[in-house]
Amino acid sequence: MEYTSAAFWAALGSIIWVNIILSGDNAVVIALAARSLPPQQQRQAIFWGSAAAIVMRVVLTIIAVEMLTWPYLKIVGAILLVYIGVTLMLEDDDGDGKLGQGGGSMLAAIRTILIADLVMSLDNVIAVAAAAKGNIPLLVIGLALSIPLIIFGSTLLLKVMERFPIIITAGAALLGFLAGEMFLTDPALVQRVGELPHWQINVGGALGAALVVALGMLLRRRHAMRQATSE
Repeated sequence: MEYTSAAFWAALGSIIWVNIILSGDNAVVIALAARSLPPQQQRQAIFWGSAAAIVMRVVLTIIAVEMLTWPYLKIVGAILLVYIGVTLMLEDDDGDGKLGQGGGSMLAAIRTILIADLVMSLDNVIAVAAAAKGNIPLLVIGLALSIPLIIFGSTLLLKVMERFPIIITAGAALLGFLAGEMFLTDPALVQRVGELPHWQINVGGALGAALVVALGMLLRRRHAMRQATSE
């Protein structure tokens, strides 16, 4: 595909557009992971987390079709998303850090961004790979151009979270919903019970969202009681 051809630019536009549409949940995770850092470190965590996630997504896209056939991969990913969602709910609004851990750091935020993006991108990269039509340079250019858009979305969400803390819970619930969907679409489960109808997968997502929020609120309440008794 020639770089000056209309087909190249059409495919490039498709990659950027698909990545924007599918990166909304990633922007939520990036904002959640960076919110407890100082403002300067927030910007650095968002930039480096987004850039590293895009590089990882390029690699994932190349091998995604094969990866999605691996049994139990989505189940493990679903468990990771539940853990990340609950952990992000346990971060104090004043930045004291996660339950049972020290203060949050930029490296910890970037690590959370990468793990969550790795898990959530398993399905998304299929659409991006289809738009790239096997052209790796086109794929890299399209995903690289998407970085500023993801950064902008994450930065905007951070500002909204400061005004409306309920969005933090909503973001954690989104991770739980994605976890429930991933769990019920794992190849190992589909092979045993068959492919589930869409409404059942949505119910599984809703149950995953409820599980993350319930665990997060329960552990947050226990943490608050422990702090109150120690003062």
